[in-house]
This record gives sequence, C-alpha cells and structure tokens, in this order.
Amino acid sequence: MSLLIANGYWPLEKSRPLVEKTQTIRLAPDTSQLTEGERKAVAKLIEVGQIFQKLYEQQRHPEALSSYRALENLHRQTHTPATENLLTLYRLFQGPIATTLENKREPFLPVDPLKPGKNMYPWGITKEEVERFINSTKNPEETRSEILDLRTVVRSATAKNVREDITRMNKYPVLETLHPKLMGQLQQLARRPATPADKVGLYAVPYSVAYADDLMKAYGLLNEAADAVANDDEEFARFLRNRARDLLSNDYESGDAAWVTGRFKNLNAQIGSYETYDDELYGVKTFFSFVVLQSRQQETTALRQAMKGLQALEDSLPYQQHKKVREDIPVGVYDVVADFGQSRGGNTATILPNESYLARRYGRTILLRANIMRDPNIFEGTSKTFAAAVGEAQAKELTSEGNFYRTLWHEVGHYLGVDRTKDGRDLDAALQDNANTMEEMKADLVSLFVAEALHKQGYYTDAQLRSVYAGGILRVLQNNKPRRDQPYNTMQLMQWNFYLQNGLLSFDQATKTLRIHYEKYHDVVGKMLERTLAVQYAGDKAGADKFIDEYTQWDENVHGAIAANIRAQQRYRFRLFKYAALGE
Repeated sequence: MSLLIANGYWPLEKSRPLVEKTQTIRLAPDTSQLTEGERKAVAKLIEVGQIFQKLYEQQRHPEALSSYRALENLHRQTHTPATENLLTLYRLFQGPIATTLENKREPFLPVDPLKPGKNMYPWGITKEEVERFINSTKNPEETRSEILDLRTVVRSATAKNVREDITRMNKYPVLETLHPKLMGQLQQLARRPATPADKVGLYAVPYSVAYADDLMKAYGLLNEAADAVANDDEEFARFLRNRARDLLSNDYESGDAAWVTGRFKNLNAQIGSYETYDDELYGVKTFFSFVVLQSRQQETTALRQAMKGLQALEDSLPYQQHKKVREDIPVGVYDVVADFGQSRGGNTATILPNESYLARRYGRTILLRANIMRDPNIFEGTSKTFAAAVGEAQAKELTSEGNFYRTLWHEVGHYLGVDRTKDGRDLDAALQDNANTMEEMKADLVSLFVAEALHKQGYYTDAQLRSVYAGGILRVLQNNKPRRDQPYNTMQLMQWNFYLQNGLLSFDQATKTLRIHYEKYHDVVGKMLERTLAVQYAGDKAGADKFIDEYTQWDENVHGAIAANIRAQQRYRFRLFKYAALGE
C-alpha cells in the first residue's frame, strides 16, 4: 500500500469513506416489447455510447484514459480492495478527479489537478492568456468566434499539433469536403507554428477533426443502427442518419430538426455534445453525452394532451419582452436503457437543443427519465433529506409525483422567458461562465411561478400544487457550501438565500430547521424571477456577477446547521448507475 501512496494513488482509508457513501442504482427496463430490429439498433447505439464515454473522459482530463489503463493494470497485478475502490471512484466520477465529502475536488490517481478549461483548451491556460491572444490577432472578433465555438477544441499552435490535425484531415477526405477552409488554414499554420519564444499561439479545430477516429467509427455505427431499425421506425432511422452526418460536419441542425419534429415509436436517443457545465474557463464548450431511451407510450400521449396553453404562460412571466412560442413542444416519458458521458449520473430530464436559433426554427424536445425520477430508493433518500431540513410534518407534503411535475416544468422553463439579450446576443456569449447558473435558476423559478396558473386551470390538484412547491424547496437545500464553479449548486443557494430574505422560508433556532410559508410562495418566486430575467435580458456579465455574489453567502449558523442535519441522516452522498443493457 505504501507503494500506492508514493505513486499518487489514494490509499484504502481515503477512498473507503466515499465508496461507503455511494448508492448503486441498477436500471433494468423491460425491453421485451422491442422488435428484433430495434434490439439490434440498441446494441449498435450502445457501442456509440461507449465511444462517447471515452470522449467525455478525454475532454475533461488529458490523463484520464492513460491513468485508467494504468489503474486497470495495477489492479490485475495486485487485486486489492484499494485498487477495487479506485476503479469504483473512476466510474463514479468519470475520470481521475474525485469530489470529496467536503465538496473539494482532488485527484485520486497520479495525475495533474483539474484545470478550469479541462482538456478543451491548452492544459492550464488562463482566460487572460486566451484574451491576450485573441486581441493580438488581425481580426479579433473572427478569432473569438472560432476559439469560443461550442464544438471546437482549442490547441497551442505547435508544429506537432498542426501536423497531427493535417494528418487526420488527409486520413478522412470527407472532413476536407465538409470543412473546405480548414486544410488551408492548417497548412498556413504549419508554415509558421508557434515557438517557445512566441506569445501563446492558438487555433481551433472542430470536434470532427479533433476526435476523427472515434467519430468516424460512431458515424458508421449510427448508420448501421439506422439500417436495423428502418423497417420498424423510419423516422427514427432518418434521425440517426442525420445525426451521423452531423458528427462529421460539426453542425447539428439537420439532426436536431429531425429529432425535435420526429414522431418516434419505441426508441429515442440523445446523441451529441450540448451542455457546457464542464467548461469552467468560458462556459461555452460542449461535452459529449449519449442516452438510449425506451418510450412509455401511454404516459407520453397523456402528457402531451395535458400541456396546452404555453403562450399564455409565457405572457404571464414578469418581464416585458415576451416572445411567440410553439405550443406543441414534443415531450416524452422514457425509461433509460443506458447512458454515457455527461448525461450519466442520475440526470432526470433534458430539454434540447440549446442553440436559440434552432429552438426558434424547430422548437425543443423534452425527455423525462421516468425510471430515474420514480426510483423508490432515490425518492427515499430525497425524502429523508427534506425531513432533516423542514421537519417531519412539512416533509409529508413532498411526493414523487410532485417532483416529477416540478422537473417537467423546469424543462419547459428553459423554453420560456428570455433566450437572447436585448442586443441580440446568445446568453452563453453574453454571460459566459454565469450563463448556466442564470439559465438553470430561470428554469427553476419558471416551474414554480407558473404552478399557480396551472392550479387554477385544474392541471394541479391542491395536493399536487403543495407537493410541487415542496419540491422547489427540496431543490435548494445543500449539504455543503457550494463552490462557485458549480452552476446548479450556486443557483440553488441563491434561491435559498432569497427565500430566507423575503420570508418564504424562515429558520427556527430552537429546532435548527426551516419552515415553509406557502402563502408567500408565488409572490417571492415572481420577484426573484423578475430580477433573473432582467439580468439575462441585459446580457451584463458584471450585473450577473453582482447578483450571484449578493445571494451566495453562507452562514454556518443557518446554512451550516441545515447542512449538518442533512449530512447526519444521509446514508448516501453519491449514486453510481449501472445498466442491465451493459451486462451490469
């Protein structure tokens, strides 16, 4: 064991507390209703998912894959509880960096500590260095657009990097066809690559070039899956073929159009790189995820019938710049067959695509993961967390059904409200690393704000409304002080503080618990939503920083006391998902 410690591997006594706090959830939906062709397609899709899993780990840390291979070799040689635990941690955290019980991130394998830009920029580069390079070029705006594109990898302009990218382009001529200017740009760089004496020289290549071998393989597998399922579900097959081409063109429009407007039968899939949460440098780079889903047809049909009148809800939001919205959002209730990459880890719902121009042209699709949202073991844990914070009496108002609807309307909340700044910029570009925090908070607040109108329409019963509201409070609770680079946890703490400040929540010093004042719910949520929408519409990053700083204070006598209550009853802090479809 001393050898492991010397080589940078966590010893058993350091890994054991995290493993003991990890709950394993196994997803095993009944796939007997699938046709033979659909089952063949699922097998091909799972192969693509495994490719995406490798890409995601590579995107997050340059030593992820090599450190995992070294760990596997070490485990084969020693087969100790220590190496077994480290393999579990790698699967849990999808790489060699763990989040400790104190909410700190530490390497548990002998690798470099994490960097804000992950492996999507030159390792360890600062934002100041990137900005200095952009501003030194002849056309800074064009350079900025290339460097900060959501699906490019930024590289140092060394001879080795440029030569390797040219080799990839030559290996796959289709890439030169789909990216006609890129080869010329690379050849120009090759004539004068950056040297150590230069200032930092940077360039960007699309994912299809950076990950050419893997994405070409994924392209072939997606087309094979399309062939397998074509006789059973032609629309789904067409989506798979479009998405396969998207991976090579680095432009998702054709696949997203087919995905959002398609009416699929038994299967669906989320395929691609969409979310930017892992980019802590600029908040613009997307990371790979892949989910294979089986539809719950009856629930999906009933839910689509129930979701009417979205324009009226949009018009009711507390801002003036209302937009026209599509009222036939494609929403589906699904069981997760298997998921990979950024979406792995208990994600309950998704609304995509994120690009505002695609949403305006085609709308967005909502994917609700029912076998995660309704898992009894997960709900048992969240119920105990809620009871530890608010006491047993108010905790009874929380139900899994309320959580389901709060999550659904959180996703609809992404669709409503501000989607561009007053001067026409995308929110990601305007608010940068604050964009995800503000957008997730907007969606949370919209889901709670529209609940009153939905109740008046008869969509919610009294009990359902109360449960949705209870779920909104469960959402904000923290068991540790959040880090500023955690967008979800940050916006949850902001809500918690705003609710305390405005009387929706109060803290009982005697019992060290919170009390929910439901009569204030709608007004307080509306007040915070109004300010959130205003910050987004202004597109003012400094204003967003001020808003976040104002409401992310942590008082050990209040927040710390509630967090201690939660930790004291929490049997588990982490969830590790396994899948019957993967033979687990």
